Amino acid sequence: MDRPACTYLACQRGVTYLAVLIIVMLMGIMLGVTGQSWQTIMQREREEELLFRGSQIQEALNRWHNPTGTQHAATPLTDLHYLLQDPRTAGTVRHLRRLYKDPITGHDWQLIQEPGRGIVGINSPSASRPLKQDNFPEPLRDFAGKQHYNEWRFVVSGVQRPQPSPGN
Repeated sequence: MDRPACTYLACQRGVTYLAVLIIVMLMGIMLGVTGQSWQTIMQREREEELLFRGSQIQEALNRWHNPTGTQHAATPLTDLHYLLQDPRTAGTVRHLRRLYKDPITGHDWQLIQEPGRGIVGINSPSASRPLKQDNFPEPLRDFAGKQHYNEWRFVVSGVQRPQPSPGN
């Protein structure tokens, strides 16, 4: 029995299928690499936003606790909303334009309080590891080498940056 000669298309069975599988596999690998890069880029963006927002709130806390001019003497800060419009003055005094959320968690900040002064700082409740480990701006230089975001503490000038409690 003679077998019919193999036509070009008949001899190629499975090769096209194998080529498609290889292409799909390569696309999956490339998408995985791209996804990891995108995740890193997004974490860097959230870190920059954390530094910006935290610094803005820190400056507002400094203005609250160190009043100048016609403002009343420093009184304990019991709520961050008072930074939006200072109730101690007859006029409109805004220490902060808006009350920001923590960009790492998307939730409220953890408050750092001191007896007699009220809220003196904030920090992120996140225990995730930051990408940025060095080259912080001058007011935040002690953030260098911190292992978790909750160790980045934005506090009033002259207040020691307390370490997180074991539960944080």
